[in-house]
Amino acid sequence: MASSGGTEISVGPINVLALGDSYTVGEQVGKLESWPVQLVRSMRVAGRAVSEPTILAVSGWSTSDLIRGLQLTDLQTPFDVVTLQIGVNNQFRQGTIVDFEADIAELTKTSIALVRGDAGRVILLSIPDWSVTPFADGAAKSEIAGEIDNFNDVVRAQSEASGTHFIDITPISRLAANESDLIASDGLHPSAKMYAEWVELIQSVIEEIID
Repeated sequence: MASSGGTEISVGPINVLALGDSYTVGEQVGKLESWPVQLVRSMRVAGRAVSEPTILAVSGWSTSDLIRGLQLTDLQTPFDVVTLQIGVNNQFRQGTIVDFEADIAELTKTSIALVRGDAGRVILLSIPDWSVTPFADGAAKSEIAGEIDNFNDVVRAQSEASGTHFIDITPISRLAANESDLIASDGLHPSAKMYAEWVELIQSVIEEIID
């Protein structure tokens, strides 16, 4: 298989590495309903040979936690595609944009290294907006939404600067304000249905990459 930059990455099944937090883990949904697992199943239905996803993500992780996790994990490289979705816990804990920007730059650099330097095989995903969920009832929702936008501006700018792909799933997450079935039973995390909608966007980009 040739990379988007012409460098051979893999001749076997597509290997996807998903980096992140609870949104990547699939908190509160079934084992087969996280978006990385749904992605692989959908790609197989489309006739693609895809390995089970490698997932390095823990609920509650911030960017600094993920950085440490990567340092402590012996990942079998290279991967064909790396996805990165992280930052909601930075916002929730009132972390600074400056620190987030530095961490996202480091995580993006690491992600690119995991695909042998081919930035075109890295996908940065936006942070969902949890202000629309029942969990946020009583909170300053407009303030939360604005902070999420500010963090996502950093992710988008990093993607543009690094030559990686950016997928904005935040508008889908905001549909949950009027569509309760997009939220899991805990009133905070996405449901399997929302993850399936993310997969449609992610799969189209990955198929563009591998073709």
